[in-house]
Amino acid sequence: MSIDPAIEADIAPRPRLRIPMHLGVIMDGNGRWAAARGKRRTEGHIEGVKALRNLVELCINYGVPHLTVFSFSSENWTRPKDEISFIFNLLRRFVVSDLQSLIRNNVRVRIIGSRAGLEPSLVRLIDDVEAKTEANTGLVLIVAFNYGGKAEIAEATRRIAGEVAAGRLAPEAITEDTIAAALYTAGLPDPDLIIRTSGEQRISNFLLWQAAYAEFVFVDENWPDFGEASFIRVLETFSRRDRRFGGIEAERS
Repeated sequence: MSIDPAIEADIAPRPRLRIPMHLGVIMDGNGRWAAARGKRRTEGHIEGVKALRNLVELCINYGVPHLTVFSFSSENWTRPKDEISFIFNLLRRFVVSDLQSLIRNNVRVRIIGSRAGLEPSLVRLIDDVEAKTEANTGLVLIVAFNYGGKAEIAEATRRIAGEVAAGRLAPEAITEDTIAAALYTAGLPDPDLIIRTSGEQRISNFLLWQAAYAEFVFVDENWPDFGEASFIRVLETFSRRDRRFGGIEAERS
């Protein structure tokens, strides 16, 4: 008896899922999702927030310890002012409406990026959500907001240079660990998997230092369409990767 190829593919054994210690996501394609449906770009951003909520839940359910999402880059300031204002207000509403849920689910929130140029009320909101979730011990949700990888490295370099100028650090004592400790992500593991949606295949200034040995998976779905099926497919791809970290033998899982 022959088996329908579609059924055979469905019952084929799947790899045991390797869960990343730190997942990074470039949430791209909100505008394209909206344009494809004849909707305004702002509606795409609203759907993008829903997809983010879903991803946080997936990371909790599948046991991902750290999740970093790229929500607003330092280059996004070139967008129309009304769109920037809408995104900022959407962030405010997300924090206010979801804070209690994040606390109940033991999620710790860290927001990385420059605070320079942000409205004082937004800075206070960021400080508030970090303070109220600081003691949580579950998923660490890192939101890269007003963030750029090059700017992060430049800021870390200035901080280290200040230590050298003050005589507290010898130049020859500077190591990779010194630089890592001066980044926004100090104390966090480097991402081992980074996803970008919408079919684009570039990292767009996201976690440049930290992504040195990350696995990259580029998916065609626009961000609002990224759901559990997409998530599992990415984890399956990640599970099949042979991670050598510059060596010869693959890592043992």
